[in-house]
Amino acid sequence: IVSRRKKEFCAFARRARAKSQRERAEHLEDVTRREKLQMTPDQTRPRGAPAAAPEDEDEPQRTTHLPHASPHPLFSIHKSCDRDDRQSQNAVLSCEFRTEKETNPRVEWKKRGKDVSYVYFDGEFTGSFKGRASIDGATLTLRGVTQKDSAVYHCEVTARQDKIKLGEVAITLNVLVPPHAPTCEVPETVMRGFSAELHCKDKLSVPAATYSWYKDNKPLNSASINDAHYTLDTKTGTLKFKGVSKSDEGQYRCEASNGVGAPKSCSGHHMKITEFELNMSIVIALEVGALLLLLSCCVAICVCCKRGCCRKNKGEAKQSKTKSSYNPPTDPRRYKHTQSFFL
Repeated sequence: IVSRRKKEFCAFARRARAKSQRERAEHLEDVTRREKLQMTPDQTRPRGAPAAAPEDEDEPQRTTHLPHASPHPLFSIHKSCDRDDRQSQNAVLSCEFRTEKETNPRVEWKKRGKDVSYVYFDGEFTGSFKGRASIDGATLTLRGVTQKDSAVYHCEVTARQDKIKLGEVAITLNVLVPPHAPTCEVPETVMRGFSAELHCKDKLSVPAATYSWYKDNKPLNSASINDAHYTLDTKTGTLKFKGVSKSDEGQYRCEASNGVGAPKSCSGHHMKITEFELNMSIVIALEVGALLLLLSCCVAICVCCKRGCCRKNKGEAKQSKTKSSYNPPTDPRRYKHTQSFFL
């Protein structure tokens, strides 16, 4: 697969170079044709022929072209067929121009990312571009580009002596980064019947990578299984099992790819499926726990009785008994003296 992609990649690079050369040749032919049309009669007449009559001095001069950008100003990195690390390539940002009268136009380059900064100003490179950038006319070459160089670049050409004094063209630079070895999270042990999640992530690749999972070097694909008990999200790299079984035990690895370089995989991780079995130690532990719970209840009841939590009920019973045995005094008018009352 890697060999086939490299061949396709080389063919694409050759077609891109051929197209660029063809467009350059067409552009040069167009410039030459325009220059011939704008030459004076003395320059175009054959040798020995009489000179043409002088033209009116008020005739307007030739049209100004400032700047003349390349036919395709949107820049894209051309990938080399013998290098996978796209970050270390050279990026050529083409900005071509023609002036009418100005012989020394001022050229400036700006980088527009989160903020605007100068790349080339007053004939010098600034900041991190010193020592790794060069300019030819107005065409800028960046050596060893990185992801930090991805931005929109503006080429500005100023010609003070021309009618059109300022021209600008914007070029977008996207630095592509091949996949890196992703980070994989695979649980070591999962109990049978429980759910499980496997995660995979590559934070460095540009554009964002897509993910695929392999079990024992065989690809996992939900579309090929009618009653799949798992789901695979190729964008996030998450593999979810609804309920694992013994057949899900094995070696799992994740592969990241984004079409820029060769796919990269993480090292394999083994996931073990265990059964829930009762053994004597678990039974003994449960019995001891039940005994301790019963003993705790007995102790709590004794402490409650000792502190008098039940005295209130006893007092109420005694009071009710006293009330039932009490006889009220009789009427004094019905009172009769007994024999012991007489003196």
